[in-house]
Amino acid sequence: MTDTVIRTLDASDVALFDTMPDPLGAAAGHATTVHRPEWKRVALRDGKVVARGAWWGGPDDDTPVNINWFDVADGEEEAGAELLRTAPFPVELEINLPAGWRDDPVTRAAGETRLRAARAAGFEVLVERYLYRWTPPCGLPERPGRLTFRPEPDDAVFFDALRRIHSATLDAHALRAVAEDGVDRAAQEEMDFFHWCPSPREWWQVAHTPDGEFAGIHIPAHNPAGPCVGFIGVLPEHRGHGYAYDLLVECTRFLVEQGAEFVAGATDRGNFPMAANFARAGHPVVRERVNLVPGTAR
Repeated sequence: MTDTVIRTLDASDVALFDTMPDPLGAAAGHATTVHRPEWKRVALRDGKVVARGAWWGGPDDDTPVNINWFDVADGEEEAGAELLRTAPFPVELEINLPAGWRDDPVTRAAGETRLRAARAAGFEVLVERYLYRWTPPCGLPERPGRLTFRPEPDDAVFFDALRRIHSATLDAHALRAVAEDGVDRAAQEEMDFFHWCPSPREWWQVAHTPDGEFAGIHIPAHNPAGPCVGFIGVLPEHRGHGYAYDLLVECTRFLVEQGAEFVAGATDRGNFPMAANFARAGHPVVRERVNLVPGTAR
């Protein structure tokens, strides 16, 4: 077997990236994603692409936020691992997969090949997630009418709410941030992300019960790929009433009222209450994702 050649692409040869078979439908999933040519890398054997990765970031970012496209040909796990291992950016890896990918032998084999390569490169699985996409044929869910919503211009209100929400969360990314840097840092990372999004700050809303108690927050957002459910959070003292559903419905309807033709969303597979809320609100699972983080040895 000939040696693997790892190459970073540029505008002159970026088309090479698209010459690899795509059994997981990654190209369709990234139809609206903008990847910079210089953040794309391929592994070649005898001139043929046997692994590829695309690093992604916002239009104003100097370095990538994550790797959100990673493919490995059958039997080329080491080439895929070397592609990741030699990359200059130690960021989170997202392996995007079809919904129910383990149920089909072809997509299961392809997905497991990518996971083996990532693990060989030192990445560790953090969480698996469901990805949702609401569109008008799904129907707009009715507002339950149990909460009142209003914008809140004071960032301190959201920061305090995020601290309280993250003190008892099921979200794997938040739990990791809390474990590594504490609840204040986890809350600040959420704030930083939503300020980074190109959607207006004025969209952020707080929710109150009829007697005026602060119950939770929702953040309708646009990330660079389009409108999305940015954040849904119920304060710990108000959990158990199903308010997360009310927040999700309001977030969905708010985005549609702003002209959204689709609304993306995501939740951890293990967050069974939130997954049930997405299903109840008419948000179908369209993809799945495995999030991996660089190991301490990288």
